[in-house]
Amino acid sequence: MRSIAIIGAGQAGLLAAHSLLKAGYQVTLYSDKTPEQWLNESRPTGTATRFDLSLRLEYELDLNSWVDDAPWGDGFHITFCPMLGNRMLTLAGRLRRPFLAIDLRLQSHQWMNELVARGGKVEIESVTVRRLDEIAAAHDLTVVAAGRAELCRLFERDAERSVYDKPQRHLSMVCVQGPKLGFDGIPMLPVKLNLLAPAGETFWVPYFHKDAGASWCLLFEARPGGPMDRFQEARSAEQVLDIGKKVVRDLMPWDYEWLKDARVSDPNGWLVGKFAPAVRKPVGRLPSGRLVMPLGDTAMSLDPIGGQGANNGNKMARNLVECIIAHRERPFDADWMTDTFERFYWRHGHATYTFNNLLLEPITAAGRELLIAQYGSDGRFDNHSGAQRLANAFAENFNDPTLLTPLLQDQRQMRQFIAKETGQSWLRALAGGGLGIAREELRQLRGQEPRHPLVRGNKKAA
Repeated sequence: MRSIAIIGAGQAGLLAAHSLLKAGYQVTLYSDKTPEQWLNESRPTGTATRFDLSLRLEYELDLNSWVDDAPWGDGFHITFCPMLGNRMLTLAGRLRRPFLAIDLRLQSHQWMNELVARGGKVEIESVTVRRLDEIAAAHDLTVVAAGRAELCRLFERDAERSVYDKPQRHLSMVCVQGPKLGFDGIPMLPVKLNLLAPAGETFWVPYFHKDAGASWCLLFEARPGGPMDRFQEARSAEQVLDIGKKVVRDLMPWDYEWLKDARVSDPNGWLVGKFAPAVRKPVGRLPSGRLVMPLGDTAMSLDPIGGQGANNGNKMARNLVECIIAHRERPFDADWMTDTFERFYWRHGHATYTFNNLLLEPITAAGRELLIAQYGSDGRFDNHSGAQRLANAFAENFNDPTLLTPLLQDQRQMRQFIAKETGQSWLRALAGGGLGIAREELRQLRGQEPRHPLVRGNKKAA
């Protein structure tokens, strides 16, 4: 029986540990926190929104104890503002299968305890490079899933693949309770996005909190130096929420009534920070010459704008376990580590990284035409119009970025796709959507509220 060490008790590391244990390997997980410390003393490391392709691994491992209690989300509602105050258009897209966002602190607590109960081993210690060398000497393979912590520096940044060398957004998040689970006129429970081109983006994510249960996680992605960039000095959850309410009041007042009475879910449920998205090389060499390989955010750090970090980690964990099993008794050398990562990168990682980065940049011509052609989508389950199919396709790309990402970079392919989904020429589809958008732009020029597609009378998510 081969022995494998995993450094880090986040999502990707724990899923890999459980998968390998189930496959018959000896697994030792190293965590710098006990399960109780994860639950009661830690900050969340992100929203951890997961879509169907990623959730399947958790189902297979029977790691979904919250399945009956968590708020299942149905899709995305996006408000696109090319200028502040101008709600040019909306998109309401449904996913084929719902998504979940689970408090990572609760998740690590439960999954660590379950790993021990199933026969795995958990060691509580803060692993240094020197200690990592000792661990690598004692195991057939050592995997570093320590997020963007110090051990991440063992893995060289892949300059050819890493698009950015500095942060693209200043990030802040806070867990809140109080706002209702749903929005008037939107017949589903969505991730609600406000894309404010000059300022950044905001995301309201249905969330299962360790204490509050079904609630919300709010994420603010501020363009450095822009009008949303106000969170840098925040030092508590209360401060992040207070600043966030002012940001919403000033920049997106249409959501202020929904948010104004929110309160923090717990004092530790917040983050403020920034980092440069990066792809790292898959082989780390220790002072002794021994090799280790990265997993999850240690291998690829993604800006949270696309909600892809946790999904990417799940897919990477599955790929790693498949490659370990297929390798049988051969040594886990540098070639194997490289081949394992390349297999993942060309199956999932490349499209995920590309899609995520597209969202950080000004919209492409192909993306603009998709948004125009889908205008009229309202998110109804029984809406089978061409516009709704386009909106649903955009939503589904968050589940599997290989589906639409190539088209978002190729106007010819996008036009063919629009024609196929709408059953009419792409030009006619754009004309129809454009007419509706122009009508609401005129209303706003007259000082009136836009009447973007809503399901009148709908008071809560369906």
